[in-house]
Amino acid sequence: MVLNINRLKKAEILWLANHYCRHGHTFLEHPICFEKEKPKTSPIYEKIGFLDIESGGSLTGEFGYVFSYCIKEFDKNKICKRLIKPEEIKNKHIRDKNVIKQFCNDVRQFDVIVVYYGKDYRNRHDLPFLRTRAVKWEIKNFPLWKEKHVIDVYDIIKSKFKLYKNRMEDACRIFNIPCKAHPLNPDVWQDALAGDVKALNYILAHNIEDVLSLEKLYKKVIIYKETRTTT
Repeated sequence: MVLNINRLKKAEILWLANHYCRHGHTFLEHPICFEKEKPKTSPIYEKIGFLDIESGGSLTGEFGYVFSYCIKEFDKNKICKRLIKPEEIKNKHIRDKNVIKQFCNDVRQFDVIVVYYGKDYRNRHDLPFLRTRAVKWEIKNFPLWKEKHVIDVYDIIKSKFKLYKNRMEDACRIFNIPCKAHPLNPDVWQDALAGDVKALNYILAHNIEDVLSLEKLYKKVIIYKETRTTT
């Protein structure tokens, strides 16, 4: 349960203002306590989605494009996903346009988006890349500022733990979380750029594994979260 104050109804805000956390403050004053305590009487429910994308051609949105995305719903088997088709790759007027369109529709099912090194900050990847592609294709319904509450698990790993490297794979390994049964393989990504079906399916499998691992990692470390951001 995570709060995005900007999306709450008046009755929900009043509930937060009239109910107290274990520190004696209202949940409106201590929203982090609301997230940690998860009060059962709360009328507030926000759907959490774990997002990861796979891209090819470049790590920048001007030279690269999206192969696939996955958004896994918290504690559910449901995964919203879309894989680019070989014929879309070969059509310069389409490429990932339909992928981005579907993403913009799917992401609106969720109130909270969890990423790993994917929020709007410096050189991070997923959301800035997706936004760049959406603007390029003139897709209007990409979430605007503060529409979605964003949690970047990378921030928790970097600020609260001491690892040799802060990659999700390394964090999952030390916390005994299954990760990367389909590891990153440059040959596969290059084959996918040529529209190879087997390579594209491999990338989607890799993408699905990442959101499954991200959810497990989130559950392990979210209690140490202190900061929040929106996109």
